[in-house]
Amino acid sequence: MANIVLDFEKPIAEIEKRIAELRDYSNTEDLSLHKEIKRLEEKAQKLRLEIYSKLTRWQRVQLARHPNRPYTLDYIQYMLTDFIELHGDRNFSDDPAIIAGIGLIDDLPIAVVGHQKARDTREKLRRNFGMPHPEGYRKALRIMKMAARFSRPIISLVDTPGAYPGIGAEERGQAEAIARNLLEMAHIPVPILIIIIGEGASGGALGIGVGDRVMMLENTWYSVISPEGCAAILYRDAANASQAAESMKVTPKDLKEMGLIDRIIKEPPGGAHSNHAGVAAIVKQVIREELAQLMPLDPGTLVQQRIEKFGKMGVWIE
Repeated sequence: MANIVLDFEKPIAEIEKRIAELRDYSNTEDLSLHKEIKRLEEKAQKLRLEIYSKLTRWQRVQLARHPNRPYTLDYIQYMLTDFIELHGDRNFSDDPAIIAGIGLIDDLPIAVVGHQKARDTREKLRRNFGMPHPEGYRKALRIMKMAARFSRPIISLVDTPGAYPGIGAEERGQAEAIARNLLEMAHIPVPILIIIIGEGASGGALGIGVGDRVMMLENTWYSVISPEGCAAILYRDAANASQAAESMKVTPKDLKEMGLIDRIIKEPPGGAHSNHAGVAAIVKQVIREELAQLMPLDPGTLVQQRIEKFGKMGVWIE
């Protein structure tokens, strides 16, 4: 993967570059620069903790979109064994923007659905930049219903800039497919964990986003519209996205305070994009903890609590 550095990460990158240069020089000239290298490593770690503890909402949006951030297949690789990807909605086609399948977390059989982005141009086009068509949502629902038949918990990994708004997608019932998933997921009688691993945009995220626990990694965002879209509407200029992000309150801390999510999952120092194995290990542990609480519940209780959970969201004035 290319080493992409965001503006606010540059001071850290400069120190890390100096550390790499000293290591190379030490190896080439057979010199011991251990003390200097250790001093710079400590300085980089201190600076990393300082910067990442004071991120703005817009900076978290940027991190959620970082090209090196782990995607659904990366989490599957690190967390699951014996994973089998299942394809097609049995109606129109397969949608590569949605990954769906079954596997094991340790010895626990589960089903996984998730948005899948990509890093190179050809794969981005094939995955449609993580924007699903209706058949993607229908495929996800097919796998979730299959999981219910075999009493497998469901893990849903959300990371999309939105459902695809193209003419073909609309003709094949994009809105109906998402609405159907909302209805069906509310009544699926097995535990469902929703984890936002990157971007959680609009109905594209909600289409696989109804569950017993909704959780977000700390450098992600979740909203009805992107900051750029909001800025284009409110300020007539998408360049004001950073201002819109602050007003929209799209970060995990904001959403936890509003009662829209249940848990914030800490990322390794430096963000998920800097340590795929580390963040996957954290997510795996969270999954085991949450399922340990949910799996003893009977199906009727699960469904009732899920419906009540989402029914309480929002504010009404009569």
